[in-house]
Amino acid sequence: MSLDLKQQLQPALQVRVTPKQIAANAILAMSSVALTEAIAAELDENPALEMLEQSTCPICGSVITGSHCTECLPKNAAGSAPEGLDGGVGEWSLRDESEDLDPIARAEAEFTLQEHLDWTLRALLPARLHAVAEYAIGALDESGFLTEDDDAIAAATNVSAADVATVREAMRGIEPIGVGSRNVQESLLAQIAYLEETGETEVPEIAAVIVRDYLPDLGERRFAAIASALGVSQDDVIAAWEFVKVNLHPYPTSAFSAAVDAGSQGRTIIRPDVLIRAVDGELQVEVVESRRFALRVDPTYARLSAGMRSAEATEQDRQHVREYVGRARFFIDNVNRRRATLQRIAECLVDRQQDYLLHGVQHLVPLTRAEVGALIGMHESTVSRATAEKYVMLPTGEVVPFGHFFTASLGVKDQIRKMIEAEAVDQPLSDQEIADRLAGEGVAIARRTVAKYRDELQLLPARLRRR
Repeated sequence: MSLDLKQQLQPALQVRVTPKQIAANAILAMSSVALTEAIAAELDENPALEMLEQSTCPICGSVITGSHCTECLPKNAAGSAPEGLDGGVGEWSLRDESEDLDPIARAEAEFTLQEHLDWTLRALLPARLHAVAEYAIGALDESGFLTEDDDAIAAATNVSAADVATVREAMRGIEPIGVGSRNVQESLLAQIAYLEETGETEVPEIAAVIVRDYLPDLGERRFAAIASALGVSQDDVIAAWEFVKVNLHPYPTSAFSAAVDAGSQGRTIIRPDVLIRAVDGELQVEVVESRRFALRVDPTYARLSAGMRSAEATEQDRQHVREYVGRARFFIDNVNRRRATLQRIAECLVDRQQDYLLHGVQHLVPLTRAEVGALIGMHESTVSRATAEKYVMLPTGEVVPFGHFFTASLGVKDQIRKMIEAEAVDQPLSDQEIADRLAGEGVAIARRTVAKYRDELQLLPARLRRR
């Protein structure tokens, strides 16, 4: 028996992911902020890459020629501006016609909560307590509550507990009122005391007592029990509850326009990646990168690349030019591919969800990423990668995640919210009653699904909505 070894060539098909595809997918998956950072890093590292400088709006990317952006802050008939997203959900609104409308100036002018507190406390406190104030600010959580007790702060800063109390008292007296409190109850009481002192809003006489002694009962809507304990009418308790709900903020940072972000400790403005506008009755799609990023190969390097065969150029020079010009073209091509992919996906969404864009969330039709991929000739994973962490500005001015177009339950949630808002105050609808009403409108949905959607809308169950 003998073993023979021999070589044989055999053709075979094999799928391989090229480095260019990997880089293109990485750029495609980037959010607007991540892409900005990637472009800045590439500009620093590659002398052959150039970005044309122009003054653009940080929200919609439009070129700003005057004092403000006229496209992302148009005034409607009601005199208000379109909504935006701030971190997860928020508004970019015009509070007064006399305000500076330049969004760039506004973004640069905003302080973080820490900066606001630091500047204000330094003006209110003697210099010897500045270090204590700085330590206390650092001990605040994302809600604005102080996470360390006075003794711990005093020990860490080598001062007395009385000095820490002085800092805390000064902190509680500045905006947002209640910052530096230990808990929700202390924050609400600080806000009530401030409103009583300033007289800005009429405060019900029993509001402070209810918050101090009956806050859990107030949260559970036990109005009758509170009224009995205080010897007042239930209407008085309900009036106090309405006052607390409308005028007070349980978490101090919720009242501050530049709220602390848990990760970055700063204000984050969500920028739309795609603009959808209604122009002459037609919906038009534009990818914002086409406005924000004007990238090209540096003209000097482009000339050097064209004259590579010059006898004066050394091999080292040729290698340098080839490397960086090729890298710049590679990067620009990937950014352009990202833009083209987003454009195709957005145009498909506009075609399929036109009624939603024109008439509201009730007209949203079921749609999946796989269906969009099939329509434009892309794989589902590519559509998912392209739409993740990206946002669209609707014709109304509202900025929503791409995921809204694929969430058919939004219409049902909107119906549930409207039913609860319109219910009688003394006869709240149960989840089963809501499900029955939806069934009567042609929407088949189980009671437990209603409960799930209600929780996602942050609406209380019927027993807690009962007065």
